[in-house]
Amino acid sequence: MNFNRVVILGNLTRDPELRTLPSGQPVVNFSIATNRVYKDQGGNKQQTTEFHNVVVFGKLADICSRYLGKGRLALIEGRLQTRSWQDQSGSKRYRTEIIAENMQMGPRGGEQAPSGFSKPQPQQEDIPIIETEELPSANNEEDEGVNVKDIPF
Repeated sequence: MNFNRVVILGNLTRDPELRTLPSGQPVVNFSIATNRVYKDQGGNKQQTTEFHNVVVFGKLADICSRYLGKGRLALIEGRLQTRSWQDQSGSKRYRTEIIAENMQMGPRGGEQAPSGFSKPQPQQEDIPIIETEELPSANNEEDEGVNVKDIPF
C-alpha cells in the first residue's frame, strides 16, 4: 500500500498567482512558510523556516485567488509531486510541489493567530455564505447542514 499525503499550516509568502490552462481550467501557484521552533544542544531557542510551493487547480484555485493573500494563515492538505524540465542551458531541473486538494483559511484580522505565526492581514472582501439550496443534494429532502467535504470543487 502507498500513501502520499501532506498537511501543512503556515503563512503565505506571496499573493496567489492565478493563471488559466489551455483547457480553460484555472490554476493558482503560491508558497507557504512553516516555522519550526526547537532548542539546540546549548539549550538556546532556535527557529527554522521551510518554504513550500503549492499548486491548486479548478474551483479551489478560484477560491484561493479570491480569499488568500500574502501573510494570510492557511492549512493546505494535498499530495507531493515532483516535476522536471530542462532549463535554457540544457540542465535538468526539478521542483517538488504540494498539489492542494483541500484548503482551510486561518483566523481573520482581529482574531489571535496561533503561536509561532504572524497575525494574518485583514481581508476587505467578506467570505460568502453558501446556502444549502445552492448545493447539489443526493436526495430531494432538505439538508440540515453543509459539510465542506461534500462541496464539489
